[in-house]
Amino acid sequence: MKVDFHVHLEEGPYSLTWLQQTAGSLADTLSGDGPGYRAWLDGLVKKMKERVQEGPYSTAWLDLYREKAKQRGVRIIGVVEHGYRFVEFKSLYERQLRGSSGQLGKKQRLWLDQVCCERLDRYAHFLEAQRNRWEADGISLRVGIELDFFPGEEKALSQITTAYDWDFCMGAVHFVEGMAVHLPETRDYIRRMPLESLYSRYFDLVELAAGSGLFDLIAHLDGVKACGYRPEEASLLSSYQRVARSLKRYQVATEINTSGHRSLAPFREMSPGYRLLEILAQHEVAVTPSSGAIYPDEVGKSSEEAYKSLKRAGFASISVFERRKQQIYPLV
Repeated sequence: MKVDFHVHLEEGPYSLTWLQQTAGSLADTLSGDGPGYRAWLDGLVKKMKERVQEGPYSTAWLDLYREKAKQRGVRIIGVVEHGYRFVEFKSLYERQLRGSSGQLGKKQRLWLDQVCCERLDRYAHFLEAQRNRWEADGISLRVGIELDFFPGEEKALSQITTAYDWDFCMGAVHFVEGMAVHLPETRDYIRRMPLESLYSRYFDLVELAAGSGLFDLIAHLDGVKACGYRPEEASLLSSYQRVARSLKRYQVATEINTSGHRSLAPFREMSPGYRLLEILAQHEVAVTPSSGAIYPDEVGKSSEEAYKSLKRAGFASISVFERRKQQIYPLV
């Protein structure tokens, strides 16, 4: 069973890179004369205008994901969006950002202003209405939400997890001590923290997220390495063990996310890395394959390598969720 259980329909900020990659996805749908011709450019500009006006929650855009999933043999796909994308939760994130009066705070608030522009009800209702269309094409569409875990905000997070009939609720840790570890703009500030303290606090938050009762699975388990720095892995093994024990104790799954090949410079590796993956297998933690896609052409990307890594690490099955109930399939 080929699965991709972590796919986004859009991610800001809206830069020239975003424009180029979105245009690349749309260019693949053009017929007739190829690049270099004015007719090709006119066709692409028309599609880009429609895409920007309609936003990510349109049948035309979602169909590109469905077509790529079908092309790559993906049978179950899980679509999620980050909580920070939705205006309903902006105040939740504003409460967590560090350095409100300094340069770090300004950079993080600017990022939040740029990416927080969608409404949750539009996202949830649009995807719910698309299920039958996907099912008719032989693909099961699962709809979820990816939420940052913030200690002390459990009540607010619980209201989100129960707001809709989600297939799965995915927990994540993108912020440590009020700093976004995944943003290039924060790297200079993160360098000032002792690496051991940064990683220890990150895994503390992962454990708390697992034990919160809010989530079905935790995303990119060692995603803190997106900051671009990592201590010697030998010093992290005890943290790996305690995280694996917590996931098993609370029956919370995780993922093997292939997007690290594209985004986790300088490491260019999946999340979790292979040593942590082995420890998760030893503790029999449930795992689901995912791409972390944010554009249609990334759906199911590097899935063969992910499945090989799972087998080599000792996994015998993969898990997915439907209406928040776990489903297990043999790893073949």
